[in-house]
Amino acid sequence: MTPATDGLNCPTGKTRTLGSPSTPPFDSVSMQIICFEDTHVDRLSPIVHARPAYAITCASHRLIDWLGRLVSGGEADSISAIVRDYLITLQQLDFEITPPGEEDLFAKPGSGILLVNARLVPTVAAFEAMKKLAARTTSAVIANAEDGDLLAARITAADLADLQTRPPTEPLLNALCSCGLRQPAVDDAAISGALKLFRWPHDVVWNHMAEMSAAMQWRIEHGDYEQREDGVFVKPGVKIGKYESIHTGDGPILLEDDVSIGPFCFLEGPLHVGRGTRLLEHSSIKDGVSLGHTVKIGGEVEASVIEPFTNKQHHGFLGHSYLGSWINLGAGTCNSDLKNTYGKINIEYGDQKIATEMQFLGCIMGDYSKSAINTGIFTGKVIGVCSMLYGFVTANVPSYVNYARLFGQTSLLPADVMISTQQRMFARRKVAQRDCDKQLIRDMYQRTEYERDGEPLGF
Repeated sequence: MTPATDGLNCPTGKTRTLGSPSTPPFDSVSMQIICFEDTHVDRLSPIVHARPAYAITCASHRLIDWLGRLVSGGEADSISAIVRDYLITLQQLDFEITPPGEEDLFAKPGSGILLVNARLVPTVAAFEAMKKLAARTTSAVIANAEDGDLLAARITAADLADLQTRPPTEPLLNALCSCGLRQPAVDDAAISGALKLFRWPHDVVWNHMAEMSAAMQWRIEHGDYEQREDGVFVKPGVKIGKYESIHTGDGPILLEDDVSIGPFCFLEGPLHVGRGTRLLEHSSIKDGVSLGHTVKIGGEVEASVIEPFTNKQHHGFLGHSYLGSWINLGAGTCNSDLKNTYGKINIEYGDQKIATEMQFLGCIMGDYSKSAINTGIFTGKVIGVCSMLYGFVTANVPSYVNYARLFGQTSLLPADVMISTQQRMFARRKVAQRDCDKQLIRDMYQRTEYERDGEPLGF
């Protein structure tokens, strides 16, 4: 699991915490934030196999970062979260967040709660809307009229008290969501119109492209950057090599602490580069890219999101894609993000085919997956977690497989092999491998068995 970061992409433990234990100092409680994963969270697989949905990066921001700012800004006093069971330990260690304590929730409710769906798209407008929703003194809900999904709800202490009479067998999350949906709809279109959910993984790429300009402007206004030249904003320790070609006509370039850029690089905004990331010589980064901390990038990248600790160190093209953490793309790996017909791209998730309405869409790749040299990934393909790619990727790739259909082979990749690989990867980055990290590999293996059903695996 990628270590938690705050809005500046700094590992938890080196900066302020983003959450608090489920038993906060209730003498000063005004409101608690409860972030929850709903029954549709698995639609976002494979990008949520290794992380809570609130930790998806989109246009350099994550929902958990915005919720942390509500706490630091005084709009709320604590954050708790309800996530899938196998992520509870990782959530506590990496984000210092626990599930809500039911006894404290009802015994000392303060002014109630702000209930937030973990699939909420983390836009600047959503943050401002949540601030306004948190400030309400009456209960209100924002729900999706099409499918009834709850996006967010403000529930006062009085309305929260009604939950104490629920049947003892009813899960807390069900009760909270039911309570939220019973509240009146928010009467402020500026609030309700600013909130939307990730429904499918490709929504991350679409919203990233739409949000980058606003996200970068917010960071400039609220971050402690030095403007090194027109449109280029840097933090301490940034190194930019000679003969660079920098273009900020379409948006600014923001470089966090200790970013290193090699010589002969082409950079085009809007661009956000996380702490400690390296852009290697002759890189071309353009059209709206968000890079997490501790990433290595080479070759050509456009309009993509790359999570922390991922490497695309060599030549090759990556466009309109989302890469999770601890991925490594071999030299010459390229993806297609445009059909030869120039038509809109359909994408398959399991047995569902979804019309994306996007003309440009590359690949969605889950954490810990790798590609061999000269791998070619076709348009709109989905690669699961912990898989190895060889040759041409012409179909979606399940999790935990060696995919080499070009050579007539697709074989199972056991969890123990990935645990050993994880240990070696972590050691290279001086990250300690914990028991919970190894358990995550085992848990993901079990949870993704359905992806491999019917897959002709050779041994």
